[in-house]
Amino acid sequence: MPTSAIPPATAAVPRSGPFLVRLQVPAAAIALLLSAFLLFSVQPMFTKMVLPRLGGSPATWSVALVVFQALLLGGYLYAHLLARHLGTRAALAVHLGLMLVAALALPIGLPAGFDRPPGENEALWLVGLFTTAVGLPFFALSANGPLLQAWFARSGHPRAGDPYFLYAASNVGSFAALLAYPLLIEPLLTLRVQAEAWVAGFAVLGLLILASGLASGAVLPASPGTPAPALASPAPGWPRRWAWIGFAFVPSALLVSVTAHISTDVAAAPLLWVAPLALFLLTFVIAFRDGMGRPGPALLRLQVWGTALALASFVVGVGLWGGLALHLGLFFVSALIGHATLYHLRPASDRLTEFYVCVSLGGVLGGIACGLVAPLVFSRVVEYPLLIVAALACRPGFAAGGRASLVRAAQGGLAAMAAAALMVLAGWSLGVSALPQLLALAGAGLLAASWRDPQRLAVAALLALVAGLSVMRADAAVSMRSFFGIHRIAETPDGTMRLLMHGTTIHGAMRLVNPDGTAPDGPPEPLVYYTPEGPLGTAIRSVRAARGGSLGAVAVVGLGTGSLACHRVGDEAWRFYEIDPAVARIARDPEKFRFLSACGPDMPVVLGDARLTLAEAPGGENPGGFGLLMIDAFSSDAIPAHLLTREALALYLAKLSPTGVLAMHITNRHLDLGRIVARVGAEFGLSTFVAREAFAFDPVRFRAAGTVAVLARDPAHLGTLAADPAWERIAPDRARRPWTDDFSNILQAMADKRALPRRSND
Repeated sequence: MPTSAIPPATAAVPRSGPFLVRLQVPAAAIALLLSAFLLFSVQPMFTKMVLPRLGGSPATWSVALVVFQALLLGGYLYAHLLARHLGTRAALAVHLGLMLVAALALPIGLPAGFDRPPGENEALWLVGLFTTAVGLPFFALSANGPLLQAWFARSGHPRAGDPYFLYAASNVGSFAALLAYPLLIEPLLTLRVQAEAWVAGFAVLGLLILASGLASGAVLPASPGTPAPALASPAPGWPRRWAWIGFAFVPSALLVSVTAHISTDVAAAPLLWVAPLALFLLTFVIAFRDGMGRPGPALLRLQVWGTALALASFVVGVGLWGGLALHLGLFFVSALIGHATLYHLRPASDRLTEFYVCVSLGGVLGGIACGLVAPLVFSRVVEYPLLIVAALACRPGFAAGGRASLVRAAQGGLAAMAAAALMVLAGWSLGVSALPQLLALAGAGLLAASWRDPQRLAVAALLALVAGLSVMRADAAVSMRSFFGIHRIAETPDGTMRLLMHGTTIHGAMRLVNPDGTAPDGPPEPLVYYTPEGPLGTAIRSVRAARGGSLGAVAVVGLGTGSLACHRVGDEAWRFYEIDPAVARIARDPEKFRFLSACGPDMPVVLGDARLTLAEAPGGENPGGFGLLMIDAFSSDAIPAHLLTREALALYLAKLSPTGVLAMHITNRHLDLGRIVARVGAEFGLSTFVAREAFAFDPVRFRAAGTVAVLARDPAHLGTLAADPAWERIAPDRARRPWTDDFSNILQAMADKRALPRRSND
């Protein structure tokens, strides 16, 4: 129904006193803003509480989005039933009762029985954890948006006929929460203080809801059982309802898939996880405002060209910042177009809650499709290119047309097929091996040129998508997708190396052919960050020499290809701790990598998060403690923060021998963790030395520059390393707050990285 045709739910005659009439809009707006702020601050807050249980996996955030969307749907359905069957006064009483019951579940924290995730079905375990810990408070908060808008629509206020502007106010609160959390809340407040402040905000919100309900008409002299007003507008048909669901499905699914894409293929920085959600909410703020017009030609053109560039980027890399700008920008434009189209399909205000139920249902289905189903179906993030093309169908008038449209579509299809045929013939005649890549680029160009005509655009988009997916299929790499990420096993173009890639980062490499063309014999040589001359290799040799030639018992957190196993000598007892069963299967398979089979067939691999499995390690197996404990755990390029905290260090020291040494591999493109680690080590009187290599990747030696920190109770335990000029002793900055399980500050580590002298490998 057009905006101008939306009738008010009630006669526009104030039914309350003048003061309450003036109070209605600010009371509802402030209550909705605070409710949304609490709703969307609890998401990163509780996810941060959970991350240590799951090794910092980005999938934790994806599952959290799905759970929160499902709870949002439940809250919207509850609000719809209250608004449909109860008057404002009765609904206010019921909802305040629910808020009081939800308050009994506060403060938010990890419930008993969820101390350790299972070895499989981590996603289902997470669903149970989120539902148990935050389900009831989140459910109560999620109902506030549609419920307060429905009450306002009945109030008789002059603006009651079109209360959707309040939805934008709600999303301002959501957007503010997602900006404030990484920039202000996380750096300044511990998790315990955050939880306590959240309880205070919840209490204030209860009072604001009471004020808003009273201002919207609950003070009228009517009996408590007064029914809700009769619905004045005709019921929407199922085609309209399915349109609401569909236009909400695509942006929601795109939200999860673009988060997975940038975490896997662009940059695995947890700080970026909230960026797509913040942009998603910002599109609601812009789209659901008074006077919002339909998407204009400039925006529609930008979406098509952005989609073409995104599909082309799967063939031609665009770099870190270019990739972030491209994919987040395209997501923002596509979501804005979808939500603007959705806004123009909104019903009359008396059908408001039904509209929000359908929107929420589409959001849940989109989240489930990409957060739970796609990882089981696809070995790569295939859902992302599928959805950026599907988002083109959310454009106004995309499906409109008749016979003439079919003719134009057929013409476009014939032209596209002719162009593809010419590309194939040219590729064959020239012997071009990169034919799928050329077709993908040609498809992207055809898509960019078809932006004016919806039907030709549809054909061009499908052809570009097929070409892009063919590039993924032509990739010789073997992909394995687990809850913890996508692992790709690939060979270098010259066939001399086999690599294990997690996201954008090499997690190990094995030489297949020697530089002189001969086949390697004997145990495989550790490469990349694990070469004998690198910082990790230097630390292992130096500590071994300081301990009389044997490290005794050694623990390694993080398995990768198992490269470090080939640093063992003599009868040293090495064991690995690995969270991802898929990585363990890869490293144990000699057809893929031979480090474990050749150097450590007797080395146990303990599955589970290292903080939990190390704590359970029986002391009898190494009564003197570990001589060396190495932390080499990464999620793509990101190091799980819970392995760098004071509590983690206390655990490591409890497992080390009195002369044992802790070595931490902290190589990272965007963060410098040396000063962070030194400050935490100072809490226990440890000396910290850091080696930061600076050279371009060596393709012949196949060696990458690494950064390693070693911590010891006494520098003498480090042997000659303590006097090596390549290792800098870091003086702890006591003015800093040490990282704990309750507190971490990624922005601080980013600033430390920027403060370092520019290096050739940055």
